[in-house]
Amino acid sequence: MNSAQVTPVLTDSERDNEGRLVGMVYDSTPPLSAPDANPWLVAVDSSDNALRAVAHAAAQAGAMNVVALHLVHVQPWLSKEAAEAELEHRALGATARARSLLDAAGLPWRLHVVLGDPAERIIHRAVRISASGIVIGSRGLNVLESLLFGSVAYKVMHRSPLPVMVVP
Repeated sequence: MNSAQVTPVLTDSERDNEGRLVGMVYDSTPPLSAPDANPWLVAVDSSDNALRAVAHAAAQAGAMNVVALHLVHVQPWLSKEAAEAELEHRALGATARARSLLDAAGLPWRLHVVLGDPAERIIHRAVRISASGIVIGSRGLNVLESLLFGSVAYKVMHRSPLPVMVVP
């Protein structure tokens, strides 16, 4: 079977106090054998920047004895109805290339899908899984553009209590 055709397995979901779907967790096939062993969080979306970050993380993982690659994808807040109807489709579509890259390299992964502010949610998820560090792609904005447009990588790098590797 082609790795791009493998459907990830939904292993958990999270709801807020109003019952709105706010998070989902998917595992690769086969799943991570030890998801808590040296976990690294890689921020992913559908961009080439994110794909470079995933490729870099995959190369680093190949050089390590033990590593668990956790992907995180953040969607903006959705209504209760939209989250139920669209969150899975949006997240799996946006992360398809990243997941396929890891599948082709034979590296199992866990995908965390969450709603909210990207920088805040990336950091929160990394802390929650006790990540060894965060890997994130950069759009290559200059300092002024980062300040005006609010680079997610810049915010994560400056707010995270964990080491952050920014891949250009």
